[in-house]
Amino acid sequence: MTTATDRQPPDLNTPLADRVALVTGGTRGIGAAISHRLAAEGAEVAAGYWRHTEPAEKFLAEMTAAYPAARLSLHHGNIGVASDCRRVVHDVIQQHGRLDILVNNAGITIDKTVAKMTDEDWLRVISVNLSGAFFVGQAALEHMTERGTGRIINVSSVIGETGNIGQANYAASKSGLFGLTKSLARESLFMLARQGRPVGDGIGLTVNAVTPGYIATDMLTAIPEKVLDRLRTQIPAGRFGKPEEVARVVAFLAHDDSAYITGQIWSVNGGLDM
Repeated sequence: MTTATDRQPPDLNTPLADRVALVTGGTRGIGAAISHRLAAEGAEVAAGYWRHTEPAEKFLAEMTAAYPAARLSLHHGNIGVASDCRRVVHDVIQQHGRLDILVNNAGITIDKTVAKMTDEDWLRVISVNLSGAFFVGQAALEHMTERGTGRIINVSSVIGETGNIGQANYAASKSGLFGLTKSLARESLFMLARQGRPVGDGIGLTVNAVTPGYIATDMLTAIPEKVLDRLRTQIPAGRFGKPEEVARVVAFLAHDDSAYITGQIWSVNGGLDM
């Protein structure tokens, strides 16, 4: 299912005016904050979601009310399925005319110790968090290299850097995004050069990753308060992050001014990895 508001002229005073952004998992938590931030900065936002249709439609209504001048759309698809990944990118390009910014944010957790983790527990998390980012990125990169410009931002996690008990699948998937980010960053510039495009000119085609720490979203509500208190003591900043703090970094990496930044991992974790 794909829905959208009518196109309206962009606000040229905003840094992302007349840009089209796809945010996978873009209707909840960090993804919703990213969608809001990009829309506030003038982008047309295509928000991906899976299964939760009613909350997604409510999110679209709230976004439309908040940004009446923006063109916004919802795109239903299972990021754990390669064909859905490609279809969603195709639908966004067909509906909005192009794709300038991809934020690979969709992710799931199935937490169990290694001893209790089933084959399906492992494969499902890897398929959504890592393979999904590859398949969406692959489709987006083909379009972006044809146009010669673009931004891909992968949302990883501090758990990909530190590991965690009961999250071997999640940690592996998020750590895998680091290698994917750097490889896509190198390949995108290689492909532009092979096409005879001067890679050093203009806004460029960049690929970067953001690694949030413990962010105050629904994922934390399931954690017992005693555990949350212990986690806070481990964070030098002394608090959990806000989704909007991650969204600000993502928006910066989407800007034209970030053209000299590619293949980098940006931590937003209150100093957790110092």
